[in-house]
Amino acid sequence: MAPRRPNFNKALRALIRDIATRMPEFGHVRASRILVVAGEARRASRGTVKPLCFRGGKSTDRTGRRKPVIRIRGRRMLYCITLRPLFFRGSTAKARIETVIHELFHCSRRFDGTLHAGRRHDVLGKYFARRLRPLVRRYLKECPPELKAAFAHRGEVRVLQWLERPGSSYVPGHSRVRKVYTEDQLFYGIARMVTPKPRVAREAGARTPKLH
Repeated sequence: MAPRRPNFNKALRALIRDIATRMPEFGHVRASRILVVAGEARRASRGTVKPLCFRGGKSTDRTGRRKPVIRIRGRRMLYCITLRPLFFRGSTAKARIETVIHELFHCSRRFDGTLHAGRRHDVLGKYFARRLRPLVRRYLKECPPELKAAFAHRGEVRVLQWLERPGSSYVPGHSRVRKVYTEDQLFYGIARMVTPKPRVAREAGARTPKLH
């Protein structure tokens, strides 16, 4: 009998909770208000985060446009993280964990469904990586082995995907679109995680040839 494919969303929720618990910089993050899905390729991106509210945590902006509501298990989601194919294919556990931290870093400190205005790539430029890397290095030293193992998985996993993907916003009365999205618009699809095997250490006592 073929082994059961693991539910990768469980590993993702556990990772986000652990990051929020161990890292004061992410103490505002609530895993229960973040939806994570697998999505289509987008250039060289490994992941993206989508804010599900307008400025101030509002559903409607000054022009009257509204954000679709995403409600999972009766709870409104504030962010949607989309993991791209490069996250799953040919990536390492460390790189995958870094991608998740990267997307959480974009979230507002208010955690109100908006993004942090000062943590945009076009604002920080090369300093974005300089601010993020120390956080990633610190967390990787504290990350539980079982979580690292889940992100080093090789083979197929089940992960949420959109059956019907919501748009970024709509105009009430002028757009014939769905206004509320729930579990009914999601399904568990199959993604193959291609993880490089760790390098095999040299056998004990093996001699290193001299260079002439």
